[in-house]
Amino acid sequence: MKDLWKNKVFVLVASADLIQQIGIWVRNMALLFYVIEQTNNDPVAVSLLTVFEYAPIFVFSLVGGTLADRWNPKRTMIAGDALSAVSIGAILVLVMAGWWQAVFAATAVSAIVTQFSQPSSAVMFKRHVPEELIPAATGVTQSLMALFTIAGPVLGTVVYSWAGVESSLAMLVALFALSASLQLALPTYKREPRIAGGSVWREMLSGWAYMRSQRNLMLITLSFALIGLGAGLIQPLDVFLVTERLHLDKEDLQWFYSLGGIGMLIGGAAAATLGRKANPRLVVTVGFAILALSVAVEALSVWTGLTASMRFLVGATMAFLQVVLGAALVSMVEEAYIGRVNGTATPIMMAAMLIGTAASGFLMKTITLVPTYLLAAAIVFLSVPLALRLRFPARKGEATDSAG
Repeated sequence: MKDLWKNKVFVLVASADLIQQIGIWVRNMALLFYVIEQTNNDPVAVSLLTVFEYAPIFVFSLVGGTLADRWNPKRTMIAGDALSAVSIGAILVLVMAGWWQAVFAATAVSAIVTQFSQPSSAVMFKRHVPEELIPAATGVTQSLMALFTIAGPVLGTVVYSWAGVESSLAMLVALFALSASLQLALPTYKREPRIAGGSVWREMLSGWAYMRSQRNLMLITLSFALIGLGAGLIQPLDVFLVTERLHLDKEDLQWFYSLGGIGMLIGGAAAATLGRKANPRLVVTVGFAILALSVAVEALSVWTGLTASMRFLVGATMAFLQVVLGAALVSMVEEAYIGRVNGTATPIMMAAMLIGTAASGFLMKTITLVPTYLLAAAIVFLSVPLALRLRFPARKGEATDSAG
């Protein structure tokens, strides 16, 4: 870990991520409360915030990953944060002029820019962070996200309650400008000449062909889709699990979410420490099995302590899996394709999750709550045999993983 903190690129990217996470949560909470106040608790208006946040993932994720493989990643990251600062500044002016609906654009702009900057961060890691340090680097960034899953809503609420929407937006401008300035210190990055040619569409097709040719990538992507489908089936039903199975108030759901965030924090920290030594295939296989078992136990449990323990376990397992798989992907994917691989896997998982979400209410009415959860657990468990077929390259000093 000491060597990791001496790596300039990692420290700069992690610091920029920290600043961006603060900005994201200030944005999320400030805009949520502001829209509620402006519309007198209109659920349609509130749900539109989610639409404006997730729709760009489908529209821009793949093209963003492709362009990240073409563009200079340092310039892309700096331009993305600078564009966020400028656009939110313009939105602030509109809000001050009485056009409160402009806040929806703030969410959309942030989500769009992320689809370009995140793959660029992975490219920088691939070039400048030693392969043996990537699990630890991924674990630290995952832990930062988990930490803000816990503390972010509190921070955003405090800022909005104390300063209001206009000051919150002004704070966003300052945070994104600071992040862009920080990334100016990243080392200069030069693309190989062969990357420059060809159309975006041709390179997107090239990215798909590359993924189809890599068995591990296809297996991991299919596993992500199964987990996304299973998670989508149960995510909207969590509140019913709390009220109907545990007979608690619906407001108590927040504590289960917090437990999941704490689990993510601990799981990410554990992966940062142990991920380098762990057998990736064993971790992924056991992790998928634990996820499926935890969902089933959550459904059958009528004890608050047991359900809470499962929620913590799910968070910790997901974080550990994300770190190990994220590090493995960065290691196994050629540098020229990192952006496109990231830009393909993410929307596939999101699409599966939204399909599950759309079906969850219908299934609950048709087969009731517990069978729906058990169905989700079975879908997640289908990823276990896929994980058993993964073949990771042996690390230095290790025997080669059995062929397949």
